[in-house]
Amino acid sequence: MNISVVGTGYVGLVAGACFADSGHHVVCVDCDEDKIRRLCAGEMPIYEPGLAEIVHANVKAGRLTFTTDLEAAVQHGRVIFLAVGTPPALDGSADLSAILDVAGSMGRAMDGYRIFVMKSTVPVGTHARVSETIAKHTDHPFDYVSNPEFMKEGAAIEDFTKPDRVVIGATNSDAVDVMRELYGPFMRRGERILVMDPASAEMTKYAANAILATRISFMNEIAGLCDRLGADVEHVRRGIGSDSRIGSSFLFPGVGFGGSCFPKDVSALVSMGEAVGQPMNIVAAAREVNQRQRRVFAQRVMDHFGDACGKTTLAVWGLAFKARTDDVRESPAIDAVQMFLDRGMTVRAHDPEAMANAAAVLGDAVSMFEDGYVALDGADALVIFTDWPTFRTPDFDLMASKMRQKMVFDGRNLYEPTTMAKRGFHYVCIGRPSAGPGKGTIA
Repeated sequence: MNISVVGTGYVGLVAGACFADSGHHVVCVDCDEDKIRRLCAGEMPIYEPGLAEIVHANVKAGRLTFTTDLEAAVQHGRVIFLAVGTPPALDGSADLSAILDVAGSMGRAMDGYRIFVMKSTVPVGTHARVSETIAKHTDHPFDYVSNPEFMKEGAAIEDFTKPDRVVIGATNSDAVDVMRELYGPFMRRGERILVMDPASAEMTKYAANAILATRISFMNEIAGLCDRLGADVEHVRRGIGSDSRIGSSFLFPGVGFGGSCFPKDVSALVSMGEAVGQPMNIVAAAREVNQRQRRVFAQRVMDHFGDACGKTTLAVWGLAFKARTDDVRESPAIDAVQMFLDRGMTVRAHDPEAMANAAAVLGDAVSMFEDGYVALDGADALVIFTDWPTFRTPDFDLMASKMRQKMVFDGRNLYEPTTMAKRGFHYVCIGRPSAGPGKGTIA
């Protein structure tokens, strides 16, 4: 089948590559000429495990091409996926201007029947607005399908090809049949397609992200209470996660959630509620807790050094908002590092993939190191923000030999406090008793 994908961000590029890999002929279109030039040259604009290999293989096979020509892309695809950005507006609502602009252009470019499939996360009711916009610019028939994505950055290929579920919001059974055909190769573990109306499909995406974000914020609040009362949040997490009604997913305390989805989708859901007079108090609280969590952790580091902050050198491991991605959007690490810089602290940072993106935000105020151990040279403390696998089992003896003080602030609870104490580190994590010798001094 001929497929077109509008937008080559995380969602669009992964979807286009995976559909091409299942045998379809896919054209990916984007208005960013530099991005398309890089993709045509074989360069990946994002880091996502396994993506480059799939893109290169399908470009070579002739099933995947890239262009800036929207009209040609519309005329190529029988099914056209929209994966256009919906950034937050000033009031927190989703900005649909790019979506609606593209919708008008697609309507003008149509030369026959098309199925338009919305992969972007859009507010409830967008299906009607987009359909109306397309219809204003064409006399050709079309169907609209809401097909929200549920991919996790860092595991997007796995999530797309082996999905927990595929949500299809449509009113035309023929369009649903086409979608079933497209997703058929990814249903080998059993039928996991859920068909519903477009409004419910749109709401499903927001509700899913909001409940996951709420679980994270809830656990961070519990971790804060554990700090105050002397409990160990790791024991608490295991205790509640073993309840089959609750489960263990998204119950890991840390420095808060970030990325391109949770923060903006939570804010958009709050904004949707306000617009119709239905306060989203729980979701709003989850957002507030998340913002507080990243400030509290950074403040804990700065309070440790107090008036000596201006003479302190920090090594930072992890700049991406999560492991296995180079995405620093809404990253707690970026916010915290900026707080450290504002207090006059020197920051030496390392991330396996995200340093270029972080440098674009932080500028040259932070020294970036390809080797995490080199970043430790002369550091008064190591601050961990991202749970990259390579951070989980480091060479602690090498760490100790390079640091001026054996001090670790762990925003991901990667290590056991008692083990760190035995190694001679002063170890501060989240919701667990600190371990090791007392506060060090700045030389």
